[in-house]
Amino acid sequence: MEIKDNILEAVNEWLTPIFDAKTQESVKELIAGSPKELEESFYKNLEFGTGGMRGIMGVGNNRINKYTLGKSTQGLSDYLHTVFPNQPIKAAIAYDCRHNSDTLAKVVADVFSANGIEVYLFSSLRPTPELSFAVKHLGCQCGIVLTASHNPPEYNGYKVYWQDGGQIVPPEDGAIIDVIEKLNYNQIKFDANESLIHYIDTEVDKAFIDSTVANASFNTPAAAKDDLNIVFTSLHGTSITLVPQTLAQAGYKNVHIVAEQEKPDGNFPTVKSPNPEEPEALAMAIDLANKTNADIVIGTDPDCDRLGVAVRNNEGEMVLLNGNQSMILMTAFLLEKWKKEGKINGKQFIGSTIVSTPMIMELATAYDVEYKSGLTGFKWIAKMIKDFPNQQFIGGGEESFGYMVGDAVRDKDAVAATLLICEVAAQAKAKGSSVYKELLQHYVDFGFYKEHLISLTKKGMEGLAEINQMMVDLRQNPLKEINGQRVVMVEDYKTSTAKNLLSGEEEVLTMPKADVLIYYTEDGSKICARPSGTEPKIKFYISVNTELDTVENYTKVEAQLNEKIKNIIAGMQLN
Repeated sequence: MEIKDNILEAVNEWLTPIFDAKTQESVKELIAGSPKELEESFYKNLEFGTGGMRGIMGVGNNRINKYTLGKSTQGLSDYLHTVFPNQPIKAAIAYDCRHNSDTLAKVVADVFSANGIEVYLFSSLRPTPELSFAVKHLGCQCGIVLTASHNPPEYNGYKVYWQDGGQIVPPEDGAIIDVIEKLNYNQIKFDANESLIHYIDTEVDKAFIDSTVANASFNTPAAAKDDLNIVFTSLHGTSITLVPQTLAQAGYKNVHIVAEQEKPDGNFPTVKSPNPEEPEALAMAIDLANKTNADIVIGTDPDCDRLGVAVRNNEGEMVLLNGNQSMILMTAFLLEKWKKEGKINGKQFIGSTIVSTPMIMELATAYDVEYKSGLTGFKWIAKMIKDFPNQQFIGGGEESFGYMVGDAVRDKDAVAATLLICEVAAQAKAKGSSVYKELLQHYVDFGFYKEHLISLTKKGMEGLAEINQMMVDLRQNPLKEINGQRVVMVEDYKTSTAKNLLSGEEEVLTMPKADVLIYYTEDGSKICARPSGTEPKIKFYISVNTELDTVENYTKVEAQLNEKIKNIIAGMQLN
């Protein structure tokens, strides 16, 4: 196999003394035995996506390793000194359970300290939302968490947070990337100043748990908490370090932990994927729930920012909620509490994303709060809080099983969301209802919205080209009709245009540019196409809706919506 010139140039650089002997030897092994993997490892530089930088671990500029992370940290250090001149700079660092997360976190700490930046490094693995909290709590200008969220075991990643506790957004992200891209690997300062590295743990843990309990608990009677039977699984991840303690401090004692998944383990041995979006990930927890007659099952992903929830339906069977459903339940609960406490005065807002359920807008209208929408990713919700300091953020989430309660943490937070959904469940059960019954009543009150996600995996260089071509085809040959319904509006966030296909009128979209297309049909259906920013996937988000007159008609009306989704999938050839 002939090596392309651009790849050969990159490979040869990694064979120079800039890189340690072990790295050079690994590159030579790829040259000799794995030319395809060599190409995948070097054909491009690893990029920042919606969740920072995430990729497969290994040697090469398209892999996660000490040099790619070192270069990013060096660039970030240079940028910090530029925007915060002549002042002490502090950075917080956390990491998850993945292979090499602890050693890579120390590399990042070393580079920061070598650049004169004071570092607060967690002494052991911690949830991502605690890092967001720690940035503000410790007065840092930035934070880093080493995690690949719910990706397979061979992945790791690097997420950058700014001084507000949110992930970097424009213009910081572009400016930081510009600095990084101009650097050479020989400019990385790896020699640590150990006197600038401080290890943190229980003191920050306590402050974080205290804040979570204050923000996500709502006067649930002790008897109601005692009566709620909870099953929890950390799916081998970081949440085991804080979620059980947070629930205990909030007064929830009836918690069964899935023992087989309790120990942090980067191999995730009991699941195909440690992703609470996948039904299989919660299978062991649901088995335990059936043995213990639990009311609710909660599972979190490895870095504890997403949560999956299962509850009992009206027949007593455990059913999984999707991310939109759990978001609606938690947001409606928060809005009702704020309303009863007389705290809604026109200065509040809730937030979500363009690919999430439109039902969230119905909630905002019903409770007379503003709804703000952003691009995919919680960094955009965090940006809303930063951009509108005179408004109060109540809560918000997105379809990908993430939720944020208030503004103490500026990222999706499965610690607070776990406590909040337990509050929803405990108070519902205490009044003779259930989480499931509350959801059905919301469909009656606000409209029955049903969503479905199609996620197509396309790995490697060829997969990326295939994904790009699919988006090109959708743009060059836009759909005029979906499931017998005329397309009335197409929003293209790459060109920042929204075109009414019936009138021909165009509007300018004010959000930052993104590779996203959204189709709206005349019956109110919504279909969104978007390449993932963190995984080798293209995703299609389908939303359909209708009225639900009574809870008793739920099954019949759901079947109609399911049929509509099935026809959309077939019509767009997504199956």
